[in-house]
Amino acid sequence: MNHRIRLLPLQVIAVLSLLFILLGVSNLLFFWPLVILLPILFLGLWDLQQRSHSLLRNFPILGHFRYLIEEFGPPLRQYIVEDNREGKPFNRDFRSLVYQRAKNIEAKKPFGTELDVYDPGYIWMGHSMTPKEVAKELPRLTIGGPQCGKPYSASIFNISAMSFGSLSGNAIEALNKGARMGNFFHTTGEGGVSRYHQKHGGDLNWQIGSGYFGCRAADGSFSADLFTEQASLEQIKLIEIKISQGAKPGHGGILPAGKITAEIAEARKVPMGEDCISPAHHSAFSTPIELLEFVARLRELSGGKPVGFKLCVGHPHEFLAICKAMHSSGIVPDFIIIDGGEGGTGAAPLEFSDRIGFPLREGLVFANNALIGIGVRDRIKLGVSGKTAAAGLLAGAMALGADWVNAARAFMFCLGCIQAQMCHSNNCPVGVATQDPKLQQALVVDDKAGRVANYHRNTLKMLNEITAAAGLEHPTLFRPEHFFQRTGAVGVQSYAKLYNQLEPGELLDGTESPLMARYWTMAQAESFTPKSA
Repeated sequence: MNHRIRLLPLQVIAVLSLLFILLGVSNLLFFWPLVILLPILFLGLWDLQQRSHSLLRNFPILGHFRYLIEEFGPPLRQYIVEDNREGKPFNRDFRSLVYQRAKNIEAKKPFGTELDVYDPGYIWMGHSMTPKEVAKELPRLTIGGPQCGKPYSASIFNISAMSFGSLSGNAIEALNKGARMGNFFHTTGEGGVSRYHQKHGGDLNWQIGSGYFGCRAADGSFSADLFTEQASLEQIKLIEIKISQGAKPGHGGILPAGKITAEIAEARKVPMGEDCISPAHHSAFSTPIELLEFVARLRELSGGKPVGFKLCVGHPHEFLAICKAMHSSGIVPDFIIIDGGEGGTGAAPLEFSDRIGFPLREGLVFANNALIGIGVRDRIKLGVSGKTAAAGLLAGAMALGADWVNAARAFMFCLGCIQAQMCHSNNCPVGVATQDPKLQQALVVDDKAGRVANYHRNTLKMLNEITAAAGLEHPTLFRPEHFFQRTGAVGVQSYAKLYNQLEPGELLDGTESPLMARYWTMAQAESFTPKSA
């Protein structure tokens, strides 16, 4: 929907109404069209001033056709475990669930599931004959290992990385205010800590990518002085080094000079009038040992705050090389976030989105096994992101080793995202992914912040109910044996059978897993290059 014509229907209706009023002065018959025109005119004027629907504020009258069309779509499905296999999109049904929880509408439906429970790939959770009482407090965990001086008490459900520049200032404000209201953290994205991140004081996970935005020297390298200055903000609770993301792992990026506003330049510490480049790889480190030394350096420069890194698993031997570096150096990150190759809210080349990077489930299982295999799993918290935002999906991720979950897409839905897929065009019709002031003004921060907080709270309340139904007292107690997957027309396996788990220290002692043993042999702490190359 072209934003240049967003007010055209209202303007046409207003002109026609005025014309028929003037004509009606001489002939009463001309007043009859006003029976239709005036209600439409008043509807358009109401759309402009109401604060709940960004699309209607930006596209009065026209926006109603989108909602009318959606009424003919499929009904809401409340997923206990969302099926994210290829061919099963993260679709309108889930968006409806998010909208309902964001608006405090109870998401229930009669007549059972609409999913095909005999479809290969269908997943379900086993429940207990002796369920626990549902916990009243929302679950939390502490992030920060023995080398961390300032551990952080975090929610187990938080906002994943979305940069200012990709999202509008109003969208960032709403996310951060919602995070403050709900007492959970907001990941900045690699675009730096903007004034919009700081305005409402919500806890931040400062993400640092290969462009080092916010701590970037004039030549594009890492600046320790700028990092120390920024990291001293009380609002910043965690620091995350982004190695790769699920949307386009192994791919760099560029923000053209023409799209860099004064506010973006301020947040990223880049000059106006020049292309802003994010290289595909970091310049602050080039080996597994150097990565861990960079982690330790950031922890020291930040005054002891938790520091970790995020990646989408690619070559298994490279992750195991980092594990070997942990073992040989004694340096461990406070957390690692595993992004799934199916994730990502921003625009990316189709080949990268569809075919590059480990899917979340396999990436998580591999990383969890690797850390168990070198005996450090109890010292490192594992976060995950990648289309994991329904309560059942949180439980499923924790069963496979996750300590907490980050979500981006679902929180964009809370802001009013309708998946127009115009994020890269600067023409987002609801003001979420645009820097156009005329479009982003439609996103009312206070209204959407409340929805962000509502969705977080209601999702975790449902997770508490699922946890109690499984006979557990905390979601982190989920284990692979609690979940089952149909593997064929009649075959069923538990996660415990599908995803084998290593014993503590097994990689160091000699694993019986042929695949893990092969990649372990290839890995070396001094280089990401495999030994066999």
